[in-house]
Amino acid sequence: MRLYLLPISRTRSPLIYCCRVNQQLTPQTTLLDKISARANDRWLKWEKSDVKWQKRTVVYGNKLFERIPYEEWGLKSIPPLSARRKKEDLDSRDGESVTVTYAPSSLEEGNREEKHVLGVLGRIATERQALHRRMMWFSIVGMPLTIPVGLIPIIPNLPFFYLVFRAWSHWRALRGSQHLEFLIRHDLVKREESPPLDLVYDALKTRQAKKISSDGSDAESEKSGEKENMVSANSDLLLDETSGALVAEAISIPEVEVEISRAVKQITLAQKEAEEKARKEKEAPK
Repeated sequence: MRLYLLPISRTRSPLIYCCRVNQQLTPQTTLLDKISARANDRWLKWEKSDVKWQKRTVVYGNKLFERIPYEEWGLKSIPPLSARRKKEDLDSRDGESVTVTYAPSSLEEGNREEKHVLGVLGRIATERQALHRRMMWFSIVGMPLTIPVGLIPIIPNLPFFYLVFRAWSHWRALRGSQHLEFLIRHDLVKREESPPLDLVYDALKTRQAKKISSDGSDAESEKSGEKENMVSANSDLLLDETSGALVAEAISIPEVEVEISRAVKQITLAQKEAEEKARKEKEAPK
């Protein structure tokens, strides 16, 4: 199993992504795996359906998926902790270990040693556990409240299925975070620097420095205020939406492009909302 530590912003938690190396396929599948596969098949059919309510459900559903925090998607990529996985991880202590791959330039100077990298992983593993546990139970408790919606003919009980998905999603993120915590606690994670990934972060840093310098020299222009706001909104970003494809190519995992794009959008939106709130508070009469 290989972990990728991908900082998106200087002020937000990094994206963690897990890739299972040499994963062996077994004929045994769990009930959750079967339900998940069936739900994915149904969703794909609805995407291609000509029925209006199914098409509309997919459109709104995808918008809701985009609002799920990128931290949750990252934790869900880590296999959920179980007794079998504990045994497998401990048995592999002297053999194949778990590797965390990262770009040194994505971390601050002096924070690139093994102790700091593992500290970041430990924070990612523990900081959202209470949230996912609480929201999982909220979703479960809310399921019976959607029963009246199920009495409507033709249209399925969509609120119920959404709560089922959110309960499962929080459970996966919780168990993934517990698995990561278990690996760190038993010293099963080794760090590995990635030169190709480092080049991507270096290139974006250079591009951002040139952009900030260019915008600063044009302060006399008519739109200088807008440019300064744009720079301040993005100056904390280490990656942008165009970097997703470059990172995916550097680590040979195409799925990462979507994860990075989602994270960049969420962080950028949060920064803009924070700046807008600060501006309104500043302009508000005292």
